[in-house]
Amino acid sequence: MAETDNRLIVALDVPDALSGLNLVEQIGPAVGFYKIGLGMLTGGGLALANELKQDHGKRIFLDMKLFDIGATVEAAVRGLAQFDLDFLTVHGDPHVVAAAKEGAAGSDLKILGVTVLTSLDRGDLDTCQIRAGDMAEIVCARAEAAFDAGADGVIASPHEAAMIRALPNADGRLIVTPGVRPAGAAKGDQKRIATPASAIGAGADHIVVGRPIWQAPSPSEAAQAILAELP
Repeated sequence: MAETDNRLIVALDVPDALSGLNLVEQIGPAVGFYKIGLGMLTGGGLALANELKQDHGKRIFLDMKLFDIGATVEAAVRGLAQFDLDFLTVHGDPHVVAAAKEGAAGSDLKILGVTVLTSLDRGDLDTCQIRAGDMAEIVCARAEAAFDAGADGVIASPHEAAMIRALPNADGRLIVTPGVRPAGAAKGDQKRIATPASAIGAGADHIVVGRPIWQAPSPSEAAQAILAELP
């Protein structure tokens, strides 16, 4: 049996743990890495994460995008680290990343800093009163600061992956890219998107795909088609 290609992370953006488990069973052995986010937190998301990790041997990306004062982030991450999961997102602000790394100390949990959400463009940054400038330059500056603060990796759109990979402090760090859509798929609420092959080609270690898989008539076939696109 071929080794599972964990470059593809499937986002379980469904309402509850039962729906998530059903989707994982539909997809089958082709996918070994799943993302569980805030949308499922009140629907048994942590329980599902633990079940998929411990009973099904899956890798788990917990997408919480934590942001708070350092002490609170550290305490939250320390609690989450006990679940023996793989990735956890926090906002890429240096004080948040540093606190998260303290909370994850002694575990294998990798802390990923969010740069700029892939659902935002320059107009959205203006609305949020984020400083003027090119989107890619802002993303790269936030990535560099997150790496300096100890982040194991960053979340960024495929458009910035190559620039981040070229940063001096990016060596050995992970780049995880949401906003990935197979050719012909709807954009949904994403604005800075790319195909699976171009995201990996630009330097991403992992791509995150949700709706194009779980909304497909056959999630298993959709996942396998994306895997077949990867170089």
